[in-house]
Amino acid sequence: MFLRHLVKSSQTIVVYLPAHKCDKGVIEAIQAKLHGQAQDAEFLKNLIYSGAIDICIDGLNEVTADTRAKITQFVESYFRGNIIMTTQPLEWIPPSTAKMYYLQPLERQQIEQFLITRQQRLPKDAKIQGTAYEQACKNYLTEAFNQQQSREELEAAQRTLSNPMDLTLVAQMLSQGKQPDLFRLQEQQYKEMAAEYLQEWKHEFPLKKFSLSVYQMRLNDEKALSGELYHQELQSMEDEKYKMVVSRQWLDEKGEPKKECYFRHDKIMDFFLVQTFLGDGDAAEQRLIDHMSDPRFRGVYFLLATLLPLDKAKALREDLIQYAANTKDHTVSDTFVQLLRSR
Repeated sequence: MFLRHLVKSSQTIVVYLPAHKCDKGVIEAIQAKLHGQAQDAEFLKNLIYSGAIDICIDGLNEVTADTRAKITQFVESYFRGNIIMTTQPLEWIPPSTAKMYYLQPLERQQIEQFLITRQQRLPKDAKIQGTAYEQACKNYLTEAFNQQQSREELEAAQRTLSNPMDLTLVAQMLSQGKQPDLFRLQEQQYKEMAAEYLQEWKHEFPLKKFSLSVYQMRLNDEKALSGELYHQELQSMEDEKYKMVVSRQWLDEKGEPKKECYFRHDKIMDFFLVQTFLGDGDAAEQRLIDHMSDPRFRGVYFLLATLLPLDKAKALREDLIQYAANTKDHTVSDTFVQLLRSR
């Protein structure tokens, strides 16, 4: 969001690149956006080196180690250029010429203030409202930041409670008289939605089938969920109380209404993806091995550190450590180890 604001308000020429479009190189990614003489590689390199073009590269955590290496090499080669990159927390070696900025977690007072302001957006039939809701927020934060916890648990709580989407979900649960579990927020939300789905449609939410469809979506790099296959499911997930998916509506060339649904956040998609990695079947076991190097499943492995049975989680930890030792790619293994340690 910061990069988008920067691009929108800039008075200079800016190129905005999702990191995954730099898989063949940054210069090549910029050339793909240009026409005519501006595509000439030498001309483009001179413009970049002289600082005539500002470059924003977003989502380093969403690409392979090889693509990150290409971006790093580019930044070190064009150290006079105006280049800014963003990433979620990531174990990597940044360019030697880079200056690092860290987005700080919210202070407890800011977290409390955010929770209280969510009251304006809560469902009108919320069980707990007004001063009772404010008190519930304060009581919950007192428990979440209990100093008797380990340092890892306190840091995990602060990290989760600094995420606006997770905080909004906490607010919804508190307003319904629920006790949010910071390590299983998406699972809690799903169970509440599934219970209401069963009551409304008179059959269980097809978690396994739906999750396999989401897995295929991820493999195919698709974003939109199938409204034809999962009309009832998407209707329940789009409900104001859950907002697990959001819809985009428009008129096509013939003037007919069209609608597509998308997951509200990658964390929600990861919850369904991880279902296909759990269990004792051969397919689930194979996925644990197959996707270690795939950045699209990075969030899934972090969930596995919490959701797998402890003996399986420890076995996966060893596999990830071996993979990191062989490839020098620590983007999953180090965080996985830290998450497992907190168990």
